[in-house]
Amino acid sequence: MPDFQKTLNLICHPATSAPTVGSLSVAVEFQGDDIVFHYCLLGDMARLRIPPEQVPARADLLWEHTCFELFVAREADTAYREFNFSPSGQWAVFDFDDYRRRKQDDPPVPAPMISTRLTDGRLEMNVVVPQTALYGESGETPLQIGISAVIEAADTVDGGHSYWALHHPSSRPDFHHRAGFSLNVSPRGPSVI
Repeated sequence: MPDFQKTLNLICHPATSAPTVGSLSVAVEFQGDDIVFHYCLLGDMARLRIPPEQVPARADLLWEHTCFELFVAREADTAYREFNFSPSGQWAVFDFDDYRRRKQDDPPVPAPMISTRLTDGRLEMNVVVPQTALYGESGETPLQIGISAVIEAADTVDGGHSYWALHHPSSRPDFHHRAGFSLNVSPRGPSVI
């Protein structure tokens, strides 16, 4: 696949509130055998709950706090893969046979490289994922990718979350909904549907 970069804006699900977030975007860049996701969250960082840096490793329940996510499926296949990337440097990956039907074993994929930079009003996170981690060795099958995020507010009574994605196909936040996998990637390059 040729080198390529495209910046996409994520939108907040209308059923959730995000008064402390100004915007959330992700630049998707294809670099040789890797795909790099450059996340940029603008907002009041003092009022958001950003996980502190930890030893990079697989971890569960990352989506309970601020977390960036990918959902990847081959075109016309009900199976899909979910990635979670935390600003802490922790990550997770899960395989599903069908909608929310998780396989028992987590797939053996190389660890993504995650780097985070937090400044006043801005969180930037770069995630480098080998293309083979997204869809195995076959690069000829078109992919459908959902890019999403959970942002946790720090100053609400219940630790409120807002849910961000390229596309929200249902009345409730649901990143597993296949119609939300709206970035198409083929051997000719990516496009947004």
